[in-house]
Amino acid sequence: MDFALPEKFFKWVYEDRAAMVRRMAQGEEVRPETLFLGFTRHNPAFITSGPAGLNGSIKGVGFIPKREYLEETLEAYLKHIDRGWREGYSQEGLQLLVKYLWAPECKDRIDFSLLGSLEMGFKHTWTNLQVKSDVTLLFYQPPMVSFEVRGEVEIHRDGIYQLYLNAQHDVYHKPNKERWASRPAYVIRIKEIYDNSASRDGFGVKIL
Repeated sequence: MDFALPEKFFKWVYEDRAAMVRRMAQGEEVRPETLFLGFTRHNPAFITSGPAGLNGSIKGVGFIPKREYLEETLEAYLKHIDRGWREGYSQEGLQLLVKYLWAPECKDRIDFSLLGSLEMGFKHTWTNLQVKSDVTLLFYQPPMVSFEVRGEVEIHRDGIYQLYLNAQHDVYHKPNKERWASRPAYVIRIKEIYDNSASRDGFGVKIL
């Protein structure tokens, strides 16, 4: 049976973000305040502890396709990336992200038990995760919405997840494949989720 996220978190973190990405891909102008609030679904604080002390760091996260769809998606990303930076590159990349991650029919392609990220700073989070794999991702969208996702981090210095997550980053941003070997990937396996929203059903209620 497929892993299922709690409905309220799934709608906020995936469905609402997917709707905004599809609007952008269709050329609709999204108001800056809507765009910035929408990005709170992508940029949680990573909370870790270990040799570097108790630490919080903002990092981008994204969902990952199921293993049977991973190579197909990666191949499409690489085909786009290998053509190089050009006019319209980001918009073409956005179309690919919609096709493989954000279209309504993509839900069955995604492993919602996983979140992926890249390490680019190599400071406190990196130091702590060498020793302890536990992480809490704290999402917050002003003024009231907040979710806490607790999980376990796998560090991928090479292999398909490391390649895929670098490609997923560069499929939209200006690509530089020479950097990929120096950017390890984090794969977070979700263990628990709490609704920390300032609402009747929130304030730290466990929902997974």
